[in-house]
Amino acid sequence: MSRSGCRQQGVALITALLVVALAVVAATAMATRLQVDVRRTANLLHGEQAYAYATAAESWAQVILRKDASDSQIDALDEDWATALPPIAVEGGVVIGRITDLQGRFNLNSLLAKTGAPNQVNIDYFRRLLEVLELDPDLAAALQDWIDADVNAIFPGGAEDDAYLLKDPPYRAANRRMSDVSELRLVQGFTDEVVVALLPHVNALPDDTVINVNTATPQVLQALHANLSADSVQQLLDAREQTPFADSAAFLARDALAGLGIDVPVGVSSDWFGVDIEVRVGSGRARIRSLLQRADQQLRVQSRTRLTDHLLPAG
Repeated sequence: MSRSGCRQQGVALITALLVVALAVVAATAMATRLQVDVRRTANLLHGEQAYAYATAAESWAQVILRKDASDSQIDALDEDWATALPPIAVEGGVVIGRITDLQGRFNLNSLLAKTGAPNQVNIDYFRRLLEVLELDPDLAAALQDWIDADVNAIFPGGAEDDAYLLKDPPYRAANRRMSDVSELRLVQGFTDEVVVALLPHVNALPDDTVINVNTATPQVLQALHANLSADSVQQLLDAREQTPFADSAAFLARDALAGLGIDVPVGVSSDWFGVDIEVRVGSGRARIRSLLQRADQQLRVQSRTRLTDHLLPAG
């Protein structure tokens, strides 16, 4: 064979190898993309399946609370609704949930009356709660300024637009009731550490509410009066664990409160509950937080938030 013929065969071989290599690369890329697409689709399907399970668990919570309303006139921590839902296996995953009595916490929106006027009883209570939690009581002024309608900063501790417009990025005070307790992070002085300390003991409900003494945290109880000691609070906790208070009069008649005038409204039942649900299905995950209002044995979902890690408030 001539030299030119050999050269032509070599070029043909190289060309064939190049074509094969390109075909392998293309096939590998297609297979890889297909795997990514399959995985992405599976993640989406698992995520939607997890969300469907989460909303079903929310319906379960409504059934539990509706039954509780028909069985009992009080709400206490020894009832079925207060028991955290153990991990329940579902097809391909697991469901975890819990119901929280939000009236076992202080309603931050009650710093103002519905007329918009300051509610001094609740303002004083919130200052005491801050002190019990070893936080600056003047933070109450900043929160009051955040939700009141005027633009005049309270002294000391208050903050209005002139303080918030200097931030980066700038924003204004809400000048309305809080729609969610997570708004605290926007209020002057409410650092992450402050919010973490507060969240287990406060809420932001749209209606005026009383504190349920059968479910209140120890700190919420201690803030009911400046002279209420930790030992007295423990006596109240021991008493309600043995027998939940049947009404507010039974609570106020306890020896631990003798001689103390409790002016903060208290009760033994609740209308507002929080439901936290987490579901894992395969590679999918769904977390929702729902706000339920119970009235006349009927449950309404007032809000439902699909949570991500950065949206989860502490506590």
